[in-house]
Amino acid sequence: MAVTFLGVRHHSPACARLVRATIERLRPAYVLIEGPADFGARLGELLLGHAPPVAIFSYHRDDERVRASWSPFCAYSPEWVALDAGRAAGAELRFIDLPAWHPAFGGLRNRYADAERRYARATERLCRTFEVDNTDVLWDHLFEIDGPVPDDAVPDDAGPGNTVLDNTGQEGGGLAARLDAYFDLVRGEAEAGPSDTAREEYMAAWVRAAEDAAGDRPVVVVTGGFHTPALKALAARGGTGWPEVPEPPEGSTGGSFLVPYSFRRLDAFSGYQSGMPSPEYYQRLWEDGPDHAAAALTETVVRRLRERRQVVSTADLIAARTLTEGLTRLRGHRSPARTDLLDGLVAALVTDDLDQRLPWTVRGTPAPGAHPAVAEMVAALGGDRVGRLHPDTPAPPLVHAANAELERLGLDRGGEMRLRLSGADDLARSRALHRLRVLRIPGFTRLAGPETGADPVLEERWELDPPDADGGRLPALIEAGAYGPTPRDAAAAVLEERTAAEGTGMGPLAEALFDAALCGCAGQSDRIAETIAAGIAGSGDVPALGLALDTVLGLWRHDRVLGTARGSASSRVAHSGAGTGSARPFSGLFGLR
Repeated sequence: MAVTFLGVRHHSPACARLVRATIERLRPAYVLIEGPADFGARLGELLLGHAPPVAIFSYHRDDERVRASWSPFCAYSPEWVALDAGRAAGAELRFIDLPAWHPAFGGLRNRYADAERRYARATERLCRTFEVDNTDVLWDHLFEIDGPVPDDAVPDDAGPGNTVLDNTGQEGGGLAARLDAYFDLVRGEAEAGPSDTAREEYMAAWVRAAEDAAGDRPVVVVTGGFHTPALKALAARGGTGWPEVPEPPEGSTGGSFLVPYSFRRLDAFSGYQSGMPSPEYYQRLWEDGPDHAAAALTETVVRRLRERRQVVSTADLIAARTLTEGLTRLRGHRSPARTDLLDGLVAALVTDDLDQRLPWTVRGTPAPGAHPAVAEMVAALGGDRVGRLHPDTPAPPLVHAANAELERLGLDRGGEMRLRLSGADDLARSRALHRLRVLRIPGFTRLAGPETGADPVLEERWELDPPDADGGRLPALIEAGAYGPTPRDAAAAVLEERTAAEGTGMGPLAEALFDAALCGCAGQSDRIAETIAAGIAGSGDVPALGLALDTVLGLWRHDRVLGTARGSASSRVAHSGAGTGSARPFSGLFGLR
């Protein structure tokens, strides 16, 4: 039986519908999905029953730093739908892409980032042909607003589409054929780099092995459309068995965990490289279709504006709907597209002159200073949904250690807290909070406290949010778990990374050492002291050096509260600094001779 290749755009409802319809029709033996192969043995975790958006968070740690990346899924992601539909059809599921730490990704933080810069020439020409502003508008025009997948959209075999896109995007074959034509065009004019080649050769090896193992049953392959033309050619070479899953290089560690994600992190308007902005719009499109999505989001925009005391009358609402319908017909759409909705809202609700382009006419993060009504429109279509993990989802040790420590120290509640650092219990609470601050865990804000080791202030004030008040604490803890199993270990590793990254920047190095003291990590990490000492020794900035040594010597000579007085870390830094040429003038002043 032939292999069916489905080239998709990540986070596309139209592609997700095609994937679901194809799997339901073919009931394949295998469903192969572009995803990290080293997570393949744990695919059951993705099927526990989470509420998306969620993501696979992958990390790789060596002696220098931690590298992190995400593979995000929302309800309408084709990869997510492939997992669900494949399981329902009784197929064996496989992730077939290289692990996130592999050099082929070159530090890429988002596995599903579109490669549109690599095929800009083709898409720019298509945008000119269809008279649209950018590839997001082009994609909606060609693929997203056709409604349910028609019968002829589901391919019967693995043959590539032999049709071309016309000037409406509505004819020339079913959805699968039009997707094939689109991706054949953009890949044919793009230059695939070595990273693409490595990934595609690896994925093709999985395809060949699955085809051999499936016998006379179908195989469905779901990957980014940019890769599909190459995979079809590579998979035709014949297979030699299932490929091995690469291991991290010797001397390094890596791992993956599921994390709750959010529409804000998914939104291209917030800087995410998915190529699909306005995730709430596409969620509504996925659930209810374009007509209901446009009506519901029009009401959402109006409600948001009214909540911010902007006058929007019933007549304005009627005008917005009327203008949206008119733009839909004018642009040849059967139902309102995203920009039909947004342009109709602007035309009805914004009467002021706009001094910058509308955000949806360009790619990327909107420029500051957008009209308040326009900003509300972008926010409404972006949405505020936050995913939830199933309670049985495994988590890294740091999550359990941090939550246990917060509960033990009475820090697992909201409100303001005053800590007397001269008391052992409050000092332990202070150190726990500073470790979470260094790890950038939201919900722990220091309002006041000592600024240097010699500071006579013996009290701190903190503002604590209720646990996961905004849904951000759990994903932050999971992601911080890449640095270590306990808050103390993880904070020390983060501070090591900070000091290594700062080089000879005296101010940041001194801050890192003071943070280490606040966290109770100053004596734990020799690397922090060694890095700061080397930075001081190599610095020629005498004023900055004086300030840094003032901080270091304050910790060494006077700090009894944080426990660094005469400590080995600050002593090593102070003495090594005083022995350098640039620091020697300070040695007598601070009594180090």
